[in-house]
Amino acid sequence: MSGGEQKPKRYYVGVDVGTGSVRAALVDQSGVLLAFADHPIEKWEPQFNHHEQSSEDIWAACCVVTKKVVQGIDLNQIRGLGFDATCSLVVLDKQFHPLPVNHEGDSCRNVIMWLDHRAVSQVNRINETKHSVLQYVGGVMSVEMQAPKLLWLKENLRETCWDKAGHFFDLPDFLSWKATGVTARSLCSLVCKWTYSAEKGWDDSFWKMVGLEDFVADNYSKIGNQVLPPGASLGNGLTPEAARDLGLLPGIAVAASLIDAHAGGLGVIGADVRGHGLVCEGQPVTSRLAVICGTSSCHMGISKDPIFVPGVWGPYFSAMVPGFWLNEGGQSVTGKLIDHMVQGHAAFPELQAKATARCQSIYAYLNSHLDLIKKAQPVGFLTVDLHVWPDFHGNRSPLADLTLKGMVTGLTLSQDLDDLAILYLATVQAIALGTRFIIEAMEAAGHSISTLFLCGGLSKNPLFVQMHADITGMPVVLSQEVESVLVGAAILGACASGDFASVQTDSCVFKTNTCKWPVESCDYSPFL
Repeated sequence: MSGGEQKPKRYYVGVDVGTGSVRAALVDQSGVLLAFADHPIEKWEPQFNHHEQSSEDIWAACCVVTKKVVQGIDLNQIRGLGFDATCSLVVLDKQFHPLPVNHEGDSCRNVIMWLDHRAVSQVNRINETKHSVLQYVGGVMSVEMQAPKLLWLKENLRETCWDKAGHFFDLPDFLSWKATGVTARSLCSLVCKWTYSAEKGWDDSFWKMVGLEDFVADNYSKIGNQVLPPGASLGNGLTPEAARDLGLLPGIAVAASLIDAHAGGLGVIGADVRGHGLVCEGQPVTSRLAVICGTSSCHMGISKDPIFVPGVWGPYFSAMVPGFWLNEGGQSVTGKLIDHMVQGHAAFPELQAKATARCQSIYAYLNSHLDLIKKAQPVGFLTVDLHVWPDFHGNRSPLADLTLKGMVTGLTLSQDLDDLAILYLATVQAIALGTRFIIEAMEAAGHSISTLFLCGGLSKNPLFVQMHADITGMPVVLSQEVESVLVGAAILGACASGDFASVQTDSCVFKTNTCKWPVESCDYSPFL
């Protein structure tokens, strides 16, 4: 190659399907995010605890955002595409058409969302079996996993859905099928949400015991009998039809997918922390806990050997980082809880008006208001008389009790803006205390955690980050690239393209996603 001739740049597209929107990013071979787009997706709640979406609406949103991020780019330079998504359940018939997951018979609504809690009776019966597969989900299966949702469909929508169903996909796997026509499932989704074992495969006795022997009879064809590791290249890449939909070229490598939290964990847990004086600089990656915090919060810790943590999901082998066991703690609807507490307060209209007048978000305004009223004491001590128990949607970890409810103690007759700001602070602290509770359970079982790595929407809130540092007593690291979930999805595409040998190879330049800044923890023992 002549001196003035440069090697053409290589690009990768990551697509992330969250609870309320689809986001896409164009990422270059140096791990730099060059373009970003998002688009809302519809949600339905036909009755309490029933949450549904449309797979066709989600795919259409994927097409909108992907076309936006590749505008002006030579499509021949786009080498790979990776998807991540919430672990929602997509139901299709034998011809891959949507089937209704509701009593109304609306086939447009063919997705049972991850946060759906309709299958309480079913999950209780599954847990009463005490089957051995339950030891890999903390001893108790969550209502948010797929087996109870499948059993609910069989028992409640036999004629309109169950008997007609040809394919049950985890949403990340639906997206990779839509892009490639390949029905292979990702090891990540099947291991984490469907009771599959990376070492032993499906356990026939479990499905027979819980009343879902149908899957055993057809050799698991409806839920996946071809399983690939995340980042593996699928089929012949992007189909011509999908390429037209997405605004890309046919044949681009498409990767086996990840659940959204796992993509965030992959995007942040390997960050380069050299030069910041952090204790984890000289420690193995197993000393890091990735906390992916958005609509809900997920706590991802990895280990070389399996660690069983009561009330914490896993251990799952190679479900996020190849060759490592994963434990996943979680708090349901943390971001949604903060919105719920703030928007339901009498002073919310006043907050909206004042934040708008300052051209600020409501949370930026609340954070500055807390600084105004804290006086000489640390801001955290404003809640000395007000406390929130945050399990408004049950406790995922480590109590694993979906019947738990939320609570606020210390309320007064005050309904002014100060009162709203302090209630907001108490809610953020409650979530941070929940994270500490999960860490303590993981460490008691054998994990050794020294540093938190945060990503996701809530990690952009300085108060949320600071409270996690203060309450856990650990430094918190944020990545230079704030969209770590999208970087994780792009890493999958880069791996599928063959440009990098694996998602964790030393030559993978995405590992240079350096830390932005550490938040040093302060002594919070008087408060606790």
